[in-house]
Amino acid sequence: MFYVTKEFTFDAAHNLVSYHGKCEKLHGHTYKVHITVAGEPDGEGMVVDFLELKAIARSKAIDLLDHSYINEIIPQPTAENIARWIFERVAPELKRENCRVYEVTVWETPTSFAKYRVRDI
Repeated sequence: MFYVTKEFTFDAAHNLVSYHGKCEKLHGHTYKVHITVAGEPDGEGMVVDFLELKAIARSKAIDLLDHSYINEIIPQPTAENIARWIFERVAPELKRENCRVYEVTVWETPTSFAKYRVRDI
């Protein structure tokens, strides 16, 4: 099994309405995202073409979140919920005979991240 990952970044604002602390106030982040596809190489020797992965991830998730107020897109936009939202938007587009989206990781800060992963591949 191979694991192929593409990295993205986007800037956005959010606040955590069901949270008691400083993150309940409006603030922003430069998010980093890894989308990992697991599978076996196809006839061209690739699990997934990086260009295709980039185009799908951007059109289905990243470009929608970039420079947005994420609360208007994802209720309670924690790193966990953002990771799941991205996974659910991208995974159907990359479900192939030879591969599937395996995991999405979202960094809210350089040292804090959440992962959402499929249970079975």
